[in-house]
Amino acid sequence: MYIGRIMHTDLVTVSPETTLEDARDIIAKKNIDHLLVVNDKGKLVGILSDRDLKQNWASPATSLSTHELNYLLSKVLVKMIMIKTVVTIPVDTTVERAAYIMQQHNISALPVMENDDLAGIITSTDVMGVLLDAIGMSDESMRLGVFVKDSIGVLAELTAILKDEKINIQSLLSWPEKKHPGVAQLVMRVAAQDGLKAINALQAKGFKVKSGYVKDITPYLPA
Repeated sequence: MYIGRIMHTDLVTVSPETTLEDARDIIAKKNIDHLLVVNDKGKLVGILSDRDLKQNWASPATSLSTHELNYLLSKVLVKMIMIKTVVTIPVDTTVERAAYIMQQHNISALPVMENDDLAGIITSTDVMGVLLDAIGMSDESMRLGVFVKDSIGVLAELTAILKDEKINIQSLLSWPEKKHPGVAQLVMRVAAQDGLKAINALQAKGFKVKSGYVKDITPYLPA
């Protein structure tokens, strides 16, 4: 899945000259967490998050009067507190790459660019939703884990077993076990009603299947 297919294109933007007070009102009214800051040519020059705004908002314990506080806030402009070095991604970025970039930079939103133009925005919530869909997360499915040697043909062998039992694999991913070099956990989801049947079929062929949390995975590792 590419970001260009899931990004938000109904963008809420403000100019660098927007006051902090107005920025707060826009975020509250639109029920969003980020404001994209663009100049008079429509070019992205910064980003302001709800967290940034709150961090720069005057403390409720201030000794200033309401009139004085409002006057002070009317003088604070978005350009004074916005993040100017904005991490962006192109429209052809994959969802998993976007998730990686967010984690690396400890951010929760990425403006999306098409050539040099602002095309959209993607948030960590959007990315999480897509990834959950990709792994088939639902109350009607069961998660199974099989630890295997990272070798040619093992995936084909496992899927063939379930095919013979007419069990549909709703999702499948390979999870390298860093503490056990050469071993991967094949994590799959099948319909909940097929869970026990799948476990029995795999175990009958010599695979050890984990269907829940265990503190020690040693008994499940391949010989």
